[in-house]
Amino acid sequence: MADTLESETSEKETSEKLSPVEIVKADSNYLRGTIAQELVDGNEFVSKGSTQLLKHHGTYQQDDRERRAEARADGPAKAKFYSFMVRSAIPGGRLTSDQLLAELALCDEVGNTTLRITTRQGLQLHGVLKKNLKHVIQRINEVQLSTLAACGDVKRNVMCSPCPYNGDPVHEQMYELAGEIVKQLNPRTRAYHQIWLSNGETGESVDVGEVGLPPESFAGPATPGDDPVEPIYGKTYLPRKFKIAIGLPGDNSVDVYANDIGLLAICEDWNVVGYNVLVGGGFGVTPSAKKTFPAVAQPMCYVEADRVVDLCVAIVKVQRDFGNRADRKIARMKYLIHDWGLDRFRAKVEEYFGEAVEAPRPVGVHGFNDGMGWHEQGDGRWFYGLNIENGRIKDTETMRLKTALREICTTTRPPLRLTPQQSIIFCDIAPEDRSRIEEILRRHNVLLSEDYSTVRRWSMACPALPTCGLAVTESERILPSIIDELEIELQKLGLENEVFTTRMTGCPNGCARPYNSDIGLVGKTKDKYTIFLGGHVLGDRLNFIYKDLVPSRDVVPTLAPVLRYFKDARQNGEAFGDFCHRLGKDALLAHCDAPRNGDS
Repeated sequence: MADTLESETSEKETSEKLSPVEIVKADSNYLRGTIAQELVDGNEFVSKGSTQLLKHHGTYQQDDRERRAEARADGPAKAKFYSFMVRSAIPGGRLTSDQLLAELALCDEVGNTTLRITTRQGLQLHGVLKKNLKHVIQRINEVQLSTLAACGDVKRNVMCSPCPYNGDPVHEQMYELAGEIVKQLNPRTRAYHQIWLSNGETGESVDVGEVGLPPESFAGPATPGDDPVEPIYGKTYLPRKFKIAIGLPGDNSVDVYANDIGLLAICEDWNVVGYNVLVGGGFGVTPSAKKTFPAVAQPMCYVEADRVVDLCVAIVKVQRDFGNRADRKIARMKYLIHDWGLDRFRAKVEEYFGEAVEAPRPVGVHGFNDGMGWHEQGDGRWFYGLNIENGRIKDTETMRLKTALREICTTTRPPLRLTPQQSIIFCDIAPEDRSRIEEILRRHNVLLSEDYSTVRRWSMACPALPTCGLAVTESERILPSIIDELEIELQKLGLENEVFTTRMTGCPNGCARPYNSDIGLVGKTKDKYTIFLGGHVLGDRLNFIYKDLVPSRDVVPTLAPVLRYFKDARQNGEAFGDFCHRLGKDALLAHCDAPRNGDS
């Protein structure tokens, strides 16, 4: 088999011209490049090559696009105001109060005073200057967190259903699996350790365990023929980013269908016996390139729980060896599966896995639990899910969320979970402390989850402008005002309690997962959006384009007739996304765009 794999891989490599990013990775000496030298070169920015490599270390170079004119006014040497986004990868979104306090301190000391919960259960600092990068990453590691593999052409943060139902061992088993996947699929190069965690004065490396990275994350046996440094990834890592999520049939809050690998736990007698393995999800799209498309993952097989990590490794290696390295627009695994077909892909995975796999069990998703509000944990304690609009933790004149979280973490010190919907869960709350948590939040004018409208609670947006280099228009900054309008319309129609997802992105890359939501709002050009309808809260199907190039001021007026039609013509108990999916684009347009009595 090894000879066959080497032959196929060699033939593939010689038939493709590598993309520039592939050449950067190949020449990087396992993600080192010239990062260390550029950190001390006196510039505010890094080179194009280092920009790509830094992603694997958990940081993106950005600039404030609203200040570019100001920067150009300072002369050609000052074309942009550069800063860095630093992302912590937090498997399953689990962290301690001390860890959150450390990140909050950093956002004030060296960031833009805000912290952001990501749609993959991580944390992002924004506005970090290059001169502070090493300090920030060291501090994050000192509290036993890491930025390694939070970005880049590797396995990204592994998601897991966050709700702490401690009376059900299934949730702990899923979290343990997330940790094992991280251990096996994290990059094993010493570059991260040497660049960020070395002694600044002597240049000597300190022990990894002393700064928060478990030594075993760099360990693991090599297999025959594998790279001695990176036995899973090799020197060029993966063709593109790779996402993994672990969910339950009754709780698909992690959106397993939106991931390269989605693991759906199959349980018997309060125990995970195996997983349905879904492959090929991914939402990045380039509208000008018709060869690109969003995709929901397809069920490929069932695997027993004790073999699921080995199967994940095999899938990653197939993508490593056969994913497209010439064109990054079509480098995600969804395109490999589209080109090959699922049967051929499964056969190749079996070849790497070393045995045949079983057909998927006849189990799909049937529930979604965002974890908001008060819930019994099953062990005599409670957890409370606090909705955080678009994941942005900050203090404003009217709401001091950051200060409230600091007080809760300092006084009550609960374990925490970050949710895939950018919110936070306080865990292990004693019954007598419930009122204390609420009092702290209300004293700082923080809305409780039950104070949010249903439509706002089930909405989320990507950061977009002014720092995201890919954004073509607004997202996080404009969605709250769009939700304001939607709330009024829903109240008029008596639909204020309807549960449906509204997700917005400032470009078509899909970071807030808009392509399987009931309503997707995707930035197409400045202040204009594509409106998608017909997805599903459960996340198991794609939506469709309803209207394109809709100005932001017309988004809610465009949705209002559809909502009215839904109210009048829905079937018993039918959800909004199901209604739109059943009727389809043409029927919706025919009804909603038809002249009404009295229209001129």
